[in-house]
Amino acid sequence: MDRRPIGVMDSGLGGLSVLRVLRRELPDESLLFVGDQGHFPYGTKTQAEVRRLALAIGRFLVRHDAKLMVVACNTATGAALPALQAALPIPVIGVIRPGANAALATNPRTIGVIGTDSTIKNGAYERTLHELQPAVQVVSQPAQPLVSIVEHGQTGTSAAQQAVDKVLQCFVTQPVETLILGCTHFPFLSREIQRRLGPSVRLIDPAYETVQTVKQVLTDKHLLAAGGQQRTALYTTGRIADLQAGADKWLAGDYEQCSSVKLDGE
Repeated sequence: MDRRPIGVMDSGLGGLSVLRVLRRELPDESLLFVGDQGHFPYGTKTQAEVRRLALAIGRFLVRHDAKLMVVACNTATGAALPALQAALPIPVIGVIRPGANAALATNPRTIGVIGTDSTIKNGAYERTLHELQPAVQVVSQPAQPLVSIVEHGQTGTSAAQQAVDKVLQCFVTQPVETLILGCTHFPFLSREIQRRLGPSVRLIDPAYETVQTVKQVLTDKHLLAAGGQQRTALYTTGRIADLQAGADKWLAGDYEQCSSVKLDGE
């Protein structure tokens, strides 16, 4: 039994979508979340800059005794996962391969991917999907404006629906059977996205499959905190009030600590 926390990082509030699945699926585990809102957004940064920020957060999590790191950010997974796995002394899990596996589970012929500018430009989902299933057709679409909709608490508004309708216009002329929500912010817009694409399109939130991978790694390495009391500590490099607002909305205010943090080199 290992009661050290699971560390989770994101460029902002989107990683809370992974955190809430972790809390549901692994109720005995304590969680340590870092939202890098002070450097938001990652999707318009260079790969090298995203790697630098992700490594700084990884080192922070290790110093705070995390037993495993979840990169709950598609952009950071695409840019920094191998570097994090090489540099840190703990297991590091990203969200791209679990999301790709989930999308292919029902053998669709066409899969759409929406993500930040960086994630789409990097092509990590398309590469992974074709590695797993060479014949699948992939339609990728950058959806950077939707990230700000979530960060600014505009989900459920007419402005959110208008933004979704505009960004997803390409899927009207290039219809898909399955759509990967390739940014952890996007599950908070799933209602608007489903409304735009229609009920026949299957939406894939990589969070659930990522958490199943976490559960398997913890089991294999005998790191589960069976019988523990879950605690959730939240950190931000930006404004505490912004993180608190997101956590109150999406975690129902169920956390013990919400603090600010400065990363290495700042």
